[in-house]
Amino acid sequence: MKGKTKKTLMLLSMALPGAIWFLVLRYLPMAGIVLAFKDYKVYPRNPTFWNNLTHSNWLGLKNFQFLFTTKDCLTYIRNTLVYNIFWILLGLFCAVTLAIILNEITRKWVAKVYQTLMFFPYFMSWVVASYFVLAFLDPTRGLISHMLGRTGVDAINWYHEAKYWPAILTICNIWKTTGYSCILYLAAITGIDATLYEAASIDGATKWQQIKYITLPHLSTMICILLIMNVGNIVKSDFGLFYSVPMNSGSLYATTGVIDTYVYRTLSATHNIGMSSAAGLMQQAVGFVCILVANKIVNKIDSDSALF
Repeated sequence: MKGKTKKTLMLLSMALPGAIWFLVLRYLPMAGIVLAFKDYKVYPRNPTFWNNLTHSNWLGLKNFQFLFTTKDCLTYIRNTLVYNIFWILLGLFCAVTLAIILNEITRKWVAKVYQTLMFFPYFMSWVVASYFVLAFLDPTRGLISHMLGRTGVDAINWYHEAKYWPAILTICNIWKTTGYSCILYLAAITGIDATLYEAASIDGATKWQQIKYITLPHLSTMICILLIMNVGNIVKSDFGLFYSVPMNSGSLYATTGVIDTYVYRTLSATHNIGMSSAAGLMQQAVGFVCILVANKIVNKIDSDSALF
């Protein structure tokens, strides 16, 4: 009995740091949800957060209105949804394809080099990445502008032409995020029993047939789980990507403006914390509903691949 108690305490002590992290950084801040329903004001006589919160006026759902009443709200919502849906599907295809290609490389040191090169951008700040993009797109000294000039084509002012940015943002997103997802899928592929491939090879199956009938079916659970988790962020955007890479150029808002950058600009202009809290709460609520719906769909198709 004492041995079991000691083992339980050891396991609990290992889980304790993670539990404390979730409690302090995830659960306790949930009390701030009330900000989304209040006209938050700072009272100079006692400017503590609790005093400001308790004495601020209750507004109900008024803070949520700014997300849907401006003339550009439909553009920002459309951009957010279209980018996320397209990137989820394209990112899935690219990550799975690269994972399968890496798994087919026979020289392991070559595969490790490729893994490192693809994984490195994931840890890079978008601020740093934005200057890499600027090195290519700068209208006067950029590499692409220089190449176009050498061929006699007039340089394009990329930072004032909104039509090019859906493709530019897509390339940047795939470049930065695919490596991480690829590693996850590659780990799942390496866990597949090698005897399945040997038996398929003996039976005369081609590489494509092995991928189709062995690799992809074994990846289905991982694919479904990651899809469900990604769907939860369908109304959220990578703020650093949409703010830093286009250099916050106002002429690009038609294609680079999303909910997160719109909320940031509104907060900068009005200093209304309640509005930003309302936007965050709305995004989390919609994401939660999307996760439930996506999990329900997966549950009906394949219950073993669902999150719960």
